[in-house]
Amino acid sequence: DETRRVEENGQFPDPAEWAVTDVVDYFKAAGFEEQAGAFQDQEIDGKSLLLMTRNDVLTGLSIKLGPALKIYEYHVKPLQTQHLKSNAA
Repeated sequence: DETRRVEENGQFPDPAEWAVTDVVDYFKAAGFEEQAGAFQDQEIDGKSLLLMTRNDVLTGLSIKLGPALKIYEYHVKPLQTQHLKSNAA
């Protein structure tokens, strides 16, 4: 059920609530079809995703460096920043 992940305002629910499948779907939707499987293999759920360091993404997932850098810089880091901001408010 794709609709449950997007709230009415078009925002994703808090990533801390994501299941492993939500994380996988998120990266598939972001265009990382091939790499999304690595999150499944490593059982990365939303809470784990928010705890990942740059090094975890680059070395812990066994994915190519180019996509790993993009995943971290454009997805993991912004999600972490957004999560911290929304919970600090």
